Amino acid sequence: MHLAYPAVLAALLFCVGVYGVLARRNAILVLMSVELMLNAVNLNLVAFDVWLRDTLHAGQALTLFVITIAAAEIGLGLAIVLLVYRNRGSSDIDRLTALADHGQPDAPDGPDTPGPAADDEKAEATA
Repeated sequence: MHLAYPAVLAALLFCVGVYGVLARRNAILVLMSVELMLNAVNLNLVAFDVWLRDTLHAGQALTLFVITIAAAEIGLGLAIVLLVYRNRGSSDIDRLTALADHGQPDAPDGPDTPGPAADDEKAEATA
């Protein structure tokens, strides 16, 4: 078998994955696109391992490591996406520019909490 067939298939898979990462707004689809890119890399590793007739099978060993890292990445990524969806109500990446709420104050100023005027009075009293 020629090396060109799996290399072209891997290139197509990688291109589809890059398109998915750049064009999609849903976080789940972005994670799936990253998995496509990792699978394209795995296909290249195995194809070049067979083509080079490596006695140590380094390409296949690296493929096992990439699969393990991909499984951990998808587990953590899916947990983060589900947590963001639960808190925000959407997994739209364009709306998730920051995870902090900039419009909300840290602590509400109520009758029991001293405001900025009280801090100024304390500073004047100690000076």
